Amino acid sequence: MEVKASARGLPISPQKIRLVIDEVRGKDADQALTILRFMPQKGAQFVSKLIASAVANAENNFELNRQDLFVKTIFADEGLKLKRMKAGARGRYKPRVKRSSHVTVILDERE
Repeated sequence: MEVKASARGLPISPQKIRLVIDEVRGKDADQALTILRFMPQKGAQFVSKLIASAVANAENNFELNRQDLFVKTIFADEGLKLKRMKAGARGRYKPRVKRSSHVTVILDERE
């Protein structure tokens, strides 16, 4: 049975968080949490909380065994973009784009 969890509006660009989620795709849920705990990237904390939430959903709502769960699908989509400005030389406009992400994880049970 598939268990889904998602986090929307994370304050990190999708490009940066995809580097983190590529490391845990296809791994066991407990193994993925261990890998994320020792990663130095900012996005590792966001993904770790999301996978822990999905595991908790599986245990409490669907009564699945934690040891049988693995990361079937995980992906990051682009969220809202905040467009800000910074003054440049000679009165010019320097745009700053602050990107956000939507991350979705689907856990499944191994047979």
